[in-house]
Amino acid sequence: MTTPIYHVKAEFFKTLGHPARIRVLEVLRDGERTVSELVPVVGIEASHLSQQLGVLRRANLVQTRKEGNSVLYSVGNPLIFELLDVARRILTSSLDETRALLAELESSPEPSSAPRRTRRT
Repeated sequence: MTTPIYHVKAEFFKTLGHPARIRVLEVLRDGERTVSELVPVVGIEASHLSQQLGVLRRANLVQTRKEGNSVLYSVGNPLIFELLDVARRILTSSLDETRALLAELESSPEPSSAPRRTRRT
């Protein structure tokens, strides 16, 4: 029995569900990097970064190649950058809508207090 595609997609998005992994992919857009080059840019310890790179490698989102004593990481499929760009556009659009709503709220007059009830005697 094959795994339904929605399960495969969910696993794929879970792989992307960590800020360090997203940052690694963004940095690798500019080309191959070693762990020591990624550490200061990603902002996590080397051991934690290695774990996150392992998750990306197992999901085939990054690949490695040895050059001397160094291991270089790169993105296996450049389509991942298109996905990150689309995510950015979605977030920007959502924030633009929120910003417009906030501007509308700020420019509208404050509602007056609820009308007072008068007693009838």
